[in-house]
Amino acid sequence: MNRCHGMSSLLRAGVAIVLLMVCASAIAANTPCSGRKGGIAGCDGDTFLCNDGSISASKKSCSAVLGIRNETRPSSLLKQADGCQCGSGSYCVGPRGGVYCLTPGGSKSYKRK
Repeated sequence: MNRCHGMSSLLRAGVAIVLLMVCASAIAANTPCSGRKGGIAGCDGDTFLCNDGSISASKKSCSAVLGIRNETRPSSLLKQADGCQCGSGSYCVGPRGGVYCLTPGGSKSYKRK
């Protein structure tokens, strides 16, 4: 009987560990700038700036999540691509109305509407 009881306890412990691992990975996948973006580098008002130079599409407020006092600077919308680097506080407007900034690699990172 002891042997059977020991196997049952071991099975329960194994199931509990697997469930904890699944829950932890699900929570980690829902953070701004996760995955290839490399994590959060900082805030541009309520927008998350990622370590790869792009902006996050998260709807969360960066300043609220990181506990930073929201001292937002006015974000100007530019028609030309000059001066709209990610993190500068300025964004460009594309031909179809999309708002974006330029990453250090030169690609466009669009701001979620």
